[in-house]
Amino acid sequence: MRDVALYSLARLVLVVVLAAAILYIPRAFGVEIPLLVAALFAVLIALPLSLVLFAPLRRRVNERIAAVDERRRSTRADLESRLRGEGRT
Repeated sequence: MRDVALYSLARLVLVVVLAAAILYIPRAFGVEIPLLVAALFAVLIALPLSLVLFAPLRRRVNERIAAVDERRRSTRADLESRLRGEGRT
């Protein structure tokens, strides 16, 4: 759960940093960009960028999710076999 929260936080921080850059860098040249436009562009840029920047963290999250899914499948299969009456001696 910690890795999922960390990955989500990292992606959110990336969006905020990109939005701030999109808002404030053009202001140095006298160009105003609306906040909504900056936020939308930040989200669009952050999607592929986070896949590259946070790849190790994303892999850890995927491994943890796969482990939880496997545990659930195993538990469910065990329960179903016990409900069918298999495995009793």
